[in-house]
Amino acid sequence: MQSKDSEPAQQPGTLCRELGTSGAMMMGLGSIIGTGVFVSIGVAAGAAGPSVIVAIVLAALLAMCNAFSSAQLAANHPVSGGTYEYGYTYLHPTLGFTAGWMFLCAKSASAATAALGFAGYLLHSFGGIDQRWLVPVALATSILLTLIVLSGIRRSNMANTIIVSVTLVALVAFVLAGLPMLMRDGASQFTPFFKSDDQTPSGVQGLLYATALMFVAYTGYGRIATLGEEVREPRRTIPRAIVLTLAVSAALYIAVGVVAIATVGAVPLSEAAEGSAAPLEIVARKFNLPGVHHLVAIGAMAAMLGVLLNLILGLSRVVLAMSRRGDMPAATARLNTSGTTPYIAVIVVGIIITSLSAIGSVTTTWSFSAFTVLIYYAITNLAALRLRKEDRLYSPIFAWSGLAGCLILAFWVDWQIWLTGLTLITLGLAWHTLRRRLRSSSEA
Repeated sequence: MQSKDSEPAQQPGTLCRELGTSGAMMMGLGSIIGTGVFVSIGVAAGAAGPSVIVAIVLAALLAMCNAFSSAQLAANHPVSGGTYEYGYTYLHPTLGFTAGWMFLCAKSASAATAALGFAGYLLHSFGGIDQRWLVPVALATSILLTLIVLSGIRRSNMANTIIVSVTLVALVAFVLAGLPMLMRDGASQFTPFFKSDDQTPSGVQGLLYATALMFVAYTGYGRIATLGEEVREPRRTIPRAIVLTLAVSAALYIAVGVVAIATVGAVPLSEAAEGSAAPLEIVARKFNLPGVHHLVAIGAMAAMLGVLLNLILGLSRVVLAMSRRGDMPAATARLNTSGTTPYIAVIVVGIIITSLSAIGSVTTTWSFSAFTVLIYYAITNLAALRLRKEDRLYSPIFAWSGLAGCLILAFWVDWQIWLTGLTLITLGLAWHTLRRRLRSSSEA
């Protein structure tokens, strides 16, 4: 009889288990240390001002609660699909479908943001951005990364490890180079600390909105859960990789945020994010050390590629899981001959991301990601609360805290964004209901 801690045997039609703790952690870091640190800190600074540092911390705490829920769910149910599968297994098919649908919407928008961010840093590093080239470069990048993912998880993991290594070196160099300016006159850039307006003079609205935006940046650890079918010893590996990934990324985010604001201030940082999609490269030009801005640009471009690669991987695995249950066309469940890649799902995901990249605005795509991913993780926490006591790895208080935090923050984004998100949920559920009725009638 197989024990709970032993590695599940591969079944026909399932993916090979090729990732250990370090490989899974690199996948998580590749998803987190990218758009969030190189673009979204600037976007969030526009909403909260210098108090975006507090938003980074609050978002990390909420992400940790969600990480514990994701970790124990993935350890007990280690298959592709993440919360889509957990919703079906522990809650209700409607909630399971909603989670999968929200994941596809949220992370497709995040992937488009990564493609645009890569294009922004690339063009800016060549002497100034030309908006006419931003979208074409983003489209070409999305297509190229889709082709890499089609080559299989092992090669994708190798490419991801190289990308993450380059990114970490660039971020450490950015922080170290900015420390002199932080120590000299950085304090002046943090006054006033909270951004106020006529409606919320205390700055609470901006802070909560920024927290929602920054939360999206941390959710890359979810790639580890969606790759649960490809991880060795999932009950041990998945929780360890998720917690380590989140701890490392949170420390980097806080350090980078403090240095960036201390160097140029929150308003210029926000304007750089929206205007050129390359805020940290612009900050690095203020340092006295020559060449640092070039290293940051290289690290940013590598990070965006890592995020895009990992999102295509994660999204394609959710499409695979949804097709197995009949929520997506059956063709998207096809694997290549070696059983390492759901190639039809990868192609479909690549087309969606490429199309969204044509929007051309990192603020729009990232804000939309915020609402939809918060709904997704609310369902994650709800599913974690349904675990049996003997299957839990952590206290239920983490799941309750994560659930409450996600639902509260979801409606602090712009009303146009959450209205669009609710409309997409309605459309998705209509498709789900129609497809199930058609299947029932055909089987009758």
